Amino acid sequence: MTRSVQALAYARPSALESSQVGASLGLETAGGLTPRGAEAHPRFFAGFLSAPRIAARGLLAVADVAAARYYQRTLSASLDPVVTGNGDRLRFESFSGCCGVYARLDVLQEGLEGERTGHGTTNVDVNNPLRDALSRITADDPLHLRVGPEELAVTTVDGPLVEKKVPLPDRWLRGFAEAQVASAGFDLRAELSGAQAVAFLRSLPRRAGNAARGAQWVVASGSALRPTTRPVPGAVCLPGPERLAALERVLRHATALRVYGPPVVDGAPVASAWEVVLPGMRLTLTLSPDAARGFSGEGGVLEALATDEAAADAELVSVLLAWEPAIEPASLAEQSGLGVERVRAALTRLGTAGRVGYDLADAAYFHRELPYDADRAERHNPRLVAARELAGAGAVSLDGAVASVASGERRYQVRESDGRLTCTCQWWADYRGKRGPCKHALAVTMVRRGATVAGGVR
Repeated sequence: MTRSVQALAYARPSALESSQVGASLGLETAGGLTPRGAEAHPRFFAGFLSAPRIAARGLLAVADVAAARYYQRTLSASLDPVVTGNGDRLRFESFSGCCGVYARLDVLQEGLEGERTGHGTTNVDVNNPLRDALSRITADDPLHLRVGPEELAVTTVDGPLVEKKVPLPDRWLRGFAEAQVASAGFDLRAELSGAQAVAFLRSLPRRAGNAARGAQWVVASGSALRPTTRPVPGAVCLPGPERLAALERVLRHATALRVYGPPVVDGAPVASAWEVVLPGMRLTLTLSPDAARGFSGEGGVLEALATDEAAADAELVSVLLAWEPAIEPASLAEQSGLGVERVRAALTRLGTAGRVGYDLADAAYFHRELPYDADRAERHNPRLVAARELAGAGAVSLDGAVASVASGERRYQVRESDGRLTCTCQWWADYRGKRGPCKHALAVTMVRRGATVAGGVR
């Protein structure tokens, strides 16, 4: 598995301290991007939290996911959560080490009291002493929050740095992108009250061994959720229910639970999202289709990466992004002169570089810039690389709706049927398009659309 080492440099460790205004939570930032460009230690917020105890537990839940491996559990370093300032809110994001769970805590405008939230994205230090301190917050006494260095130190931080070095696998980056693409295809399937949410989530099995029994399904029944033995219309897949354990941090404060998923097509396991609504904030966990199957291999972004048109559109649209908390495709289409569908394809491509995420509650993309070389996830995607090699080597022969692709010692037939490409390879036989196109279909797409394959497509 290809990986690099990510170095995160902080001016000092994050800490919960006493101050003149009471308890003060200082979250230190590493290097990141803002409207002013790259900054070593950007500052996003200074003010008070409306619900300190709940915010502390929500932040711990995000950190729990960052440190977790829900499949093939091994000890490994975790990447500090990502924080984005979107002007009216703070978003804290993380991804599990096994690439199967995406977590995000949105602290909304009503959850913040103080200066307007800044704009930009970076990592925040969440160390073990800070975790211990956050877990001891049991009352809603005033808590001052600072995200970034003290105001007077913003331009003078030049002392010794606290540096963390953690592995950053390519599949982690691809998974971060795939989770956003999957979420964009979800609809709201059920909404439970706080009490019903507690009853349902606490009834779920806790041990990982249950994941081996295959995907489980639930369906809305009145104002509750009940298990179903088969994926009936409107059902939601619950793959590896023990992976929702991080939600227990905030359950007692939940005012609602919203459950999202894609339409049921053929009963195959699919991803789902579980959003706990809290006073002034939301905590969301998005689960991959199987506990043993990370988001990185889903292939939902591959077609958007396979054409030069999408690359050019993404470059144009990226110039128009302004750290908005909710991106409006229609507005971008008007500003760019592109059609709405081309804008949506461009946003998908930007998602692969970590430049947009997707918010289910708003049903909209939001602007953020992951603070690492996320473009590497595209450059090193195995199927995408293999497809470019096939297209560049002249292995694709077109004949109307049928194409022939020479790969190794075999030749595969790629046909267009009902608007999608099918293939005679083993990948298609195994997944039938459920995990994105195979390398042969991708190569055919590239050749048909005239993609530049020499030297790779960026």
